[in-house]
Amino acid sequence: MSTFADTFFKLNPDSLSLSLYSATATDVERALRNPAGDLNSLMALLSPAAMAYLEPMAQQAAAITRQRFGANVGLFVPLYVSNLCANECDYCGFSMSNKVKRKTLNQDELIQEIAIIKARGFDSVLLVSGEHETKVGPSYFEAIMPLVKAHFNHVAIEIQPLETPEYQLLAKLGVDAVMVYQETYRTQTYAKHHTRGKKQDFINRLTTPDRVAKAGIDKIGLGVLLGLDDWRLDALLMAHHLDYLEKNYWRCRYSISLPRLRPCTGGIKPKVELSDAGLVQMICAFRLFNPQLEISLSTRELPHLRDNLLPLGITHISAGSSTQPGGYQHPQTELDQFEISDERSVDQVVSALKQRGFNPLWKDWEGAWLTS
Repeated sequence: MSTFADTFFKLNPDSLSLSLYSATATDVERALRNPAGDLNSLMALLSPAAMAYLEPMAQQAAAITRQRFGANVGLFVPLYVSNLCANECDYCGFSMSNKVKRKTLNQDELIQEIAIIKARGFDSVLLVSGEHETKVGPSYFEAIMPLVKAHFNHVAIEIQPLETPEYQLLAKLGVDAVMVYQETYRTQTYAKHHTRGKKQDFINRLTTPDRVAKAGIDKIGLGVLLGLDDWRLDALLMAHHLDYLEKNYWRCRYSISLPRLRPCTGGIKPKVELSDAGLVQMICAFRLFNPQLEISLSTRELPHLRDNLLPLGITHISAGSSTQPGGYQHPQTELDQFEISDERSVDQVVSALKQRGFNPLWKDWEGAWLTS
C-alpha cells in the first residue's frame, strides 16, 4: 500500500527551497488573500519576504483562531515514563552514549506521578519515553495503559514507532493520540544526527503516521525540531506531510508541535537559528494554511513569549512540566531530556491565561460521548 514516502521522494527539496527564497511581496499578498489549504500560499507565507507582513498575518491568524477555537486553550502535561534509549541522537539528553542515570517507572512509581498530576487538575496526559524496544516497547505500554486510562480521559503517547497492529491494540486500551516527530525532513541532515539505533531508519519514521492512521487512532501529531536544518524548508516539507495525511486519512485529527532546539546533556548548537519573529511567522503561516489544525507550544519557550504567542494560533500548551521519569515526585535535573524555559507552576500558567481572556480547558474529550 502507498505511504507518504511515495509522495515525499517525488518532491525536490532544492527546487522547493529555491521557490521559497524567491518569493516576492506580490506572492505574499496573493497568499494572504487565499491561504487556506494552498501549499503555494504557505510557501510564500514561510518565505523571508513574508517577514515584512507579520502584522497582517498575525491579525488574520488571531481572528481565524478565535473563530475556530474561541478563547479555549487546552492544557496537557507530559509524563515521562523512561529515559532508556537505544538510539544515538546528538540533540537529545536521552541519547544512549550520555552518562546519565537511567530510569523506567514501575507501576507504583507511575501511580505516584499520576496522583501529583491529577492533584494539579490535569485530565490530558502525554506519555513520553526513550526508544528502547525490549524494556519500554509495546508490552510495557500495554501493561500501563489500563492504569493510566483509569485516571485520564485523554491519553497521548510519544514513543518509538510501532507497527499498525500494535497501534490498534493501544487504541483499544485507550490511546487517543500519537505524536511522532520527524525531527527534520532533510535526509542528509537526518542521517548526520541519528547515528545509531532504529531511529536511523528515516523511511520507517516518515511512514509511522500512515500506520497510526490505519490503526484508527483519533489524533496524529507531527513536528520538526527547529534548528537542525533550515526551519523554513523543514516547515514546508512538514506541511506537505500534513496535506497528504489529511487527504488520505480524513477521519483523523491533526496537530503540530514547533519545538526549538534546546540545551541538553551532550547537545548541539542549532545549525539555523530560529528567532522569535520567525516563530511568530511560522505559527501564523500554519494557522492561515489550516484553520482547524491544533498547534501546541511546550515549556521550551520563555513565559512572556508563550503568553504573547497564544492569540496567534496556539490551541494547546503544557504547564508545570517535568522532562524526566519520576520528575514530579523526585525532581532531578540529571535526568532531563532538555532544559525547560517556562518554569511557572500550573496555577501561575492558568492565572496568566485567564488574565489574557483565555479559557483554560482541562478536558475536551470524553470516551462516553461516543455512545451517548
